[in-house]
Amino acid sequence: MPLSAAPAPAVHLAPNLAAVQASLSPSLSQVWASLQPALLAEFGAENHAAWLAPLRIHSATASTLTFAVPTSFFAQWITTHYQPRLSEILSQAAATPITLSLQIIPTFSNLPTTTAASQPAAQQPATQPTNQPEWLQGSRLDSRYTFAHFVTGKSNQFAFTAAQSVAESLASGKVVYNPFFVHGGVGLGKTHLMHAIGHTVLENQAKTNVLYLSAEQFMYKFIRALKEKNTLGFKDLFRNVDVLMIDDIQFVAGKDNTQEEFFHTFNTLVESGKQIILTADKSPHELANIEDRLKSRLSSGLTVQVHAPEEETRLAILQHKAETLNTSISAEVLQLLAQHIASNVRELEGALNRLVAYSRLTGEALTPALAQEQLRDLFRTYTRVITIEDIQQKVATQFNIRVADMHSPRRTRDLARPRQVAMYLAKQLTSSSYPDIGRAFGGRDHTTVIHACETVVALLPRDAKLAENVQIVTRTLQGR
Repeated sequence: MPLSAAPAPAVHLAPNLAAVQASLSPSLSQVWASLQPALLAEFGAENHAAWLAPLRIHSATASTLTFAVPTSFFAQWITTHYQPRLSEILSQAAATPITLSLQIIPTFSNLPTTTAASQPAAQQPATQPTNQPEWLQGSRLDSRYTFAHFVTGKSNQFAFTAAQSVAESLASGKVVYNPFFVHGGVGLGKTHLMHAIGHTVLENQAKTNVLYLSAEQFMYKFIRALKEKNTLGFKDLFRNVDVLMIDDIQFVAGKDNTQEEFFHTFNTLVESGKQIILTADKSPHELANIEDRLKSRLSSGLTVQVHAPEEETRLAILQHKAETLNTSISAEVLQLLAQHIASNVRELEGALNRLVAYSRLTGEALTPALAQEQLRDLFRTYTRVITIEDIQQKVATQFNIRVADMHSPRRTRDLARPRQVAMYLAKQLTSSSYPDIGRAFGGRDHTTVIHACETVVALLPRDAKLAENVQIVTRTLQGR
C-alpha cells in the first residue's frame, strides 16, 4: 500500500547520531541500501547527490525508517519534495507500509555514513580551483552519463550528434557553438548529454576547468556570496572556467538580480572564448520572465531540442538499462513497459528499477503479470479510452480554435494545421481507420486523412513548435 497519503514525517531533534546507530534493523537498512540505484535513476544524479545521498539512517524498526538530517530546512525540503515518493518506494520494496521520520542532528555530516551503498554512483570531478570554500564549488559529473551510454533514436539523434560535435571540438581546444543550448521535457536526456560533453572534454584535456551546476545552485551561490560578502570569490569561480555548464536555466526566471549576474558572466566567458552549455525545458525565446537581452544571448549559438522517445527508442533504452543492471528480463516485460510509459526516459528507467528491485527482494519471477501489478499506478492513465472527440477538444484548446472548426470546410492555415494534427493523433491514439477518422472530421475522404498524417510526420522533426504542441496534447490526453 503506497503511503503518498500518509502524514508528513515527524521531525525530531537529537543530540548525536553515533549513540543510537548500533541498533539498526538490518532488514530496512538493507532495503534502503539496495534502493540507491533506483533512487539515483528516478530522481537524477543532481537531486540524489544533493538531498538523498547525504541521508544517514538514524534508526529503523519493522515499519519505521528514521533518517538524520543536518537542518530544519533540509528536513522541510525532504518532507515537501521527496517524502511521498520515498514512502511509496520503500513500502513497495519492503512489501509493507513504511513510515518515514526525520531527526535533526546538526553534526551528522561529520559522521560516517551508515552504508557505502547510500552514496551516489562513482562520479568524475570537474577540474575546479581547490582553494575555494565548499559552497563555491560545482557539482561532480555523473560517471554513468557518457555518450556510450546514450541510446539514440529519431527523437534525439540531432541533439546527440550536435553534442558530440561540441565535445569533440572542445577536446581539440576549439569552441564551435556558443552557447550550446539543449531544451526539451523532463527526463529526456538533456542532463545526460551535458555530462557526456564534460566527460569527453576531461578525458582529452584533463586540465580543462569544467564547471557544472544547476541554475538553482547558481542562484544559491550568488545569494550566499552576497550574504557572506564574497562576491569576488563568486566572480572568480564563474569567470575563470573553460567550460560552464548550467542545467535548467529556466529557474532564473523572475530573479532579476540573478539574471543580471548571469548576463555579465555569460558575456565575459563568451568574449574570452570560453564554452557555455545550457539546458532548459523550453527554447530560449519561449522562456517566461527572462529578460529579452538574455534571451537574445541564449539563442545566439546552437539550439537543439530533445523530443520524447518513440516506442522503438524506448525499447532500446530498456534493453540497455537491463544490461547495465546485469539482469535478464523477458522481451514481453520490456515491450510492456515501452508501450505503456511514453512520457520520459527517467520514468521509464525508474519503472524498470522498481521491478528489478521488487523481484530481487521478494524472489518473485519478473513476468508481465508482475509488471502489471507493480506498475499499475503508472499504467492506469493509459487504460482509459481516448476518443476522436477528446482529441478534437484538446487540439482545439491547444491551438486556440473552436471544435467546430475541426468539421469546417474552411482550409485557412490557422485551421488546417490543427485539423491535420488532430487527424494524426486520432490515428496514433485510437484504433479508428482512415475512413472513420475522415467521417469524424466533417465527412472528409480517407485520402485527406492519410495526407494529414504524412504531413505532420514530415513536419515534426523540423518544426520544434509543432512538435512541442503535439507532445503537450498527447500528454494531456493520456492524463500525464
